[in-house]
Amino acid sequence: MSGVYSDFTALRAALSDLPEPDRSAEENARRHDSQLTKPPGALGRLEDCVFHLAKWQRHAPCLETVHILVFAGNHGVTAQGVSAFPAEVTVQMVANFRHGGAAINQLAKLHKASLAVIDLELDRPTRDFTGAAAMDDAECLAAVNAGAAAVPSDADLLLLGEMGIGNTTTAAALSAALMGGTGQDWTGHGTGVTGASLKTKVAAVDTALAWHGTALSDPLEALRRVGGRELAAMTGAILEARRRSIPVLLDGFVVCAAAAVLARLKSGALDHCLAGHVSAEPGHRRLLERLGLDPLLDIGMRLGEGSGAAVALGILRAAIACHTGMATFAGAGVNSGN
Repeated sequence: MSGVYSDFTALRAALSDLPEPDRSAEENARRHDSQLTKPPGALGRLEDCVFHLAKWQRHAPCLETVHILVFAGNHGVTAQGVSAFPAEVTVQMVANFRHGGAAINQLAKLHKASLAVIDLELDRPTRDFTGAAAMDDAECLAAVNAGAAAVPSDADLLLLGEMGIGNTTTAAALSAALMGGTGQDWTGHGTGVTGASLKTKVAAVDTALAWHGTALSDPLEALRRVGGRELAAMTGAILEARRRSIPVLLDGFVVCAAAAVLARLKSGALDHCLAGHVSAEPGHRRLLERLGLDPLLDIGMRLGEGSGAAVALGILRAAIACHTGMATFAGAGVNSGN
């Protein structure tokens, strides 16, 4: 079955033969764009977004079927006092999502996107990675496979989000493991920790980096040791989307840390992805730079849930509206200047 990995060897093998973009579909989109009633390049990144969608959707770009997946997990590292909220808030927020009360619910409704919330053993947090591996092989693979299995085959675009008290600490540790640096380099305020609590959060990341040592040099080991179930699930979902040639719109720091695992495993593994926004978490901007992703928005958001990506979805819808709705020079009787 597609997207089901029996072990890490199978997961690595899946990265060896990834679909490439459809350059013919991209060229068709570029040709159509060149005939629209505007100067070449006048719509800036809107045009780039159209071309990106076309080459990964493999046909004329559209956004008829947009799916948002929000993965939720709990983290043993919260025992270190790294968050302003207790771990039970993860469960409470998942209930809020399912009752339609969160920001992502409103944004999904606004954009007529489907929203699915996948909780991953919330009653069984990962182990505290300051002194143990967060997950064993089976647990990590189960989360990866859950993410892959959640990807709908009919998606024109996939948006990813997350919920998990403590997961900005996890994202900081995973980013440091994958990209180098210290806790100070990657750790931000998360749910609002400051002062001594922020120092505790930084120290937890540094303790984890020291405890796991050189084992973190392997990206999948880093995911297993200092990641979390929702991060592993998003890694699996991003990979499955690539295997199905579905473009992905990434959200904030936690989502991009999960994506970075694939980038470290194989150059170009994230070519089907766009960065929806850059969050107020300082590590996110640094991570996007390392990944070579230029965010569509920079508006100070740091909520998670996929909310930043969902706001950026409006940019993509604007791009498609112009591309499909504008008149051509010939159709409008306008001199093209050529």
